[in-house]
Amino acid sequence: MSAKTIERGRISARVPVQVQETLELAASMVGATINQFMVQSSLREAERIIEQERVIRLSVQDTETFIQALENPPPPNAQLKAALQHYREARRDDEDTGFNWHPRPKEL
Repeated sequence: MSAKTIERGRISARVPVQVQETLELAASMVGATINQFMVQSSLREAERIIEQERVIRLSVQDTETFIQALENPPPPNAQLKAALQHYREARRDDEDTGFNWHPRPKEL
């Protein structure tokens, strides 16, 4: 048997009867079971939210301001210089931990 077994999880929810009836009615209107309807609806909404959170949308003016800042960045201020110095000092401390991992050489 060469078919792959798909792992499945279980999701359950307790809802008021009125909510259940509304979901069942909507599911029946599109010819789906309540489980199919809930999974499809939830997945569609989850994908919409993920897309909304991953994509940054800017107005034309904001885009031009952003590009201008990338092409002509301001000089580093005192806070940025202090942060860089702090980073360099922290890195130096990390190097002396005695943990020097190196990948094993490839065997021939």
